Amino acid sequence: MALSPRLDVRQTQTLTLTPQLMASIRLLQLSHVELGAFVEAELMRNPLLESTDASDGDTPMERERAEEIDPYRDVVDHSDHLGSATTIADSFDTDVSNVFPEQSGQDSLSQSSSWPEGKGGALGSEAPDIDQYVSAQISLADHLADQVNLILKDPAERLIARSLIDNLDERGYLMAEIDQIAEQLGADIDTVRAVLGRVQGCEPLGVFARSLAECLSIQLAEKDRLDPMMAGLLAHLDLVASHDLALLGKKIGADREDILDMLAELRELDPRPGRAFDFTPVQSVVPDVFVKRGNDGGWQVELNSEVLPRVLVNRVYYASISKKTRDAEEKTFLVDCLNTANWLTKSLDQRAQTILKVATEIVKQQDGFLRHGVSHLRPMTLKAVATEIEMHESTVSRVTANKYIATPRGLFEMKYFFTTALNSSSGGDDHSAEAVRHRIRQLIDAEQPEVILSDDTIADVLKREQGIDVARRTVAKYREGMGIASSVIRRRQKKAQMA
Repeated sequence: MALSPRLDVRQTQTLTLTPQLMASIRLLQLSHVELGAFVEAELMRNPLLESTDASDGDTPMERERAEEIDPYRDVVDHSDHLGSATTIADSFDTDVSNVFPEQSGQDSLSQSSSWPEGKGGALGSEAPDIDQYVSAQISLADHLADQVNLILKDPAERLIARSLIDNLDERGYLMAEIDQIAEQLGADIDTVRAVLGRVQGCEPLGVFARSLAECLSIQLAEKDRLDPMMAGLLAHLDLVASHDLALLGKKIGADREDILDMLAELRELDPRPGRAFDFTPVQSVVPDVFVKRGNDGGWQVELNSEVLPRVLVNRVYYASISKKTRDAEEKTFLVDCLNTANWLTKSLDQRAQTILKVATEIVKQQDGFLRHGVSHLRPMTLKAVATEIEMHESTVSRVTANKYIATPRGLFEMKYFFTTALNSSSGGDDHSAEAVRHRIRQLIDAEQPEVILSDDTIADVLKREQGIDVARRTVAKYREGMGIASSVIRRRQKKAQMA
């Protein structure tokens, strides 16, 4: 067959991700805080968008209405007409104290004093915000800098101390090496080490430490409790963490009673002295969906309207402006703004409906959890939810990201309900991995000091009593993921508590 060029006509279907479609997909995975910031930016950029949350009273109609009902306007006008208290008293040929006893001596004060414009000043004005008079919270760096200025007099040493302060983490620990700081400043390493030794006496005690052992030793030295035996204990903190008191006693030459006394002293110290200056505001989690029990015994799923941005397209403004626009570039800009505004309102509505649809299906599949607790949490996958609501699995993944649901059992991230399944040894329904973790924690919390459950024993109990077919290594993985120590360390901990 000879090769020759030719023209063919073919008809195909492809899905093209337009910029607006990509933006709509991105809106699904945004949290309500991120979505609010995005909408605010669009409101600033697009003149055709309006927020329906306008409660600031800045519109012309609201300002006009406020002027109509201003309770102070007539009072101020009358006071201007009547004049000051002194003028009125002079008209009666008497003193101010006889006419207005409470005004005696106030005219001269009002003439010589200037009230700030604000509430509490002249009638109808606004006072300065009370927040302006609240002292700012002092950071750890500022607190240490004030102490360094008193401890060190040499400017070079103060510069080194400032560099040490800049290299502290939120715990108050020094993260940079001494030789690295000396090289950066071009200073002698012995000088840097000497400055470090002096600033380690700053409050709070334990700052500028390079390790946990050094942090504790600084605090013990200030209390005059850093004896050789205590120093030996600090050198073997790994044995303290593993609760191997027998080996620790051999290492430092102390009996069990002495070790317990020293451990009690360590518990009174602060391993993270810098946290006292951590003023990071706590961001409360606001649910996106509420789940409540209905009157019929079922569940009601509602969106949290407080976190849903509400915007409208101002078509009246668009019509009035488009009539006066003659430039082609301006017309193009208005058309783009209108299309973007229409897209945003539609995307926000679609996002809300999608979240509600996914949340409803989650509640439907996790009815046992809502009624009886985590032990009845069913294994659930993104694919199972996506199949039920006829959506793509990736869409469900984006919808459940950074979203929270408030239930009678507490506040949970939507991702919490998606867990893997563990087979049942009795042939019944599969068990959720989260429910298995909960059961493992219950078994460990209920164990007695003389009977500590190993991972093999826990696996046997789960299989015998719960019908959960789980391997020993799976139990160990779940236990470590929950931050629970091994059976050996738990046995030592229990014995130490009983001593």
